[in-house]
Amino acid sequence: MTDNGTSELVRMWIEGWVVSRGSSDPVEEPWGWTIDVGQPRHVARHVLPEPCEADVRKIITGTSAPGTWLKLFAEDQAVLPWVGPGWRRDLPGFLMTRHLAPEPQEAPDGYTLTIWTRGGVSRVLVRTQAGHFAARGQIAQAGTHAVVDQVETAAEHRRKGLGGLVMRTLQSTAYAAGAKTGLLVGTPEGRALYSSLGWTTHSPMVSLWYEPDATAQ
Repeated sequence: MTDNGTSELVRMWIEGWVVSRGSSDPVEEPWGWTIDVGQPRHVARHVLPEPCEADVRKIITGTSAPGTWLKLFAEDQAVLPWVGPGWRRDLPGFLMTRHLAPEPQEAPDGYTLTIWTRGGVSRVLVRTQAGHFAARGQIAQAGTHAVVDQVETAAEHRRKGLGGLVMRTLQSTAYAAGAKTGLLVGTPEGRALYSSLGWTTHSPMVSLWYEPDATAQ
């Protein structure tokens, strides 16, 4: 499922994502954007909002560095036949948006909620009364939109409403700072939570990284 505004939404998502991760400014390409991430297993990423076979094959042919990622906003059955050996598939993603608004932010009994903002990124941390990690997430603002990133709930604390608490708090924090639209790319598991909170899916995303076998290096 895609819509005609996918390229613009992907651009907005990238603007917030690079703030959230502290990555390089995106470099515009004819087919999308390249971003230097600078991590050992995530050196750089190429983001294609409307991938075509010729562009994907050209990128793959020119890639020799392990830790190079592809983010292709399309159905997996459309783009996977274009990918050669050495490319590994990550969990699928879903580009989603929501109009932001103030939300209730009360932690359930037995948990504490901490919020702080630095460098354009607001972070939410949920812990038990004893200080144990329970859930987290962050949101990065870029103008009037904000990108939710790295939402996580510890396995032993799931199905207690903590993911919803984190999301509502992030949404409210960004709204209070002037953001009007929220964007994210969620996993299949996260998509169910976000949909229940009023987020709308616009496009699937195929996520791949280059990790050639030792025998092929």
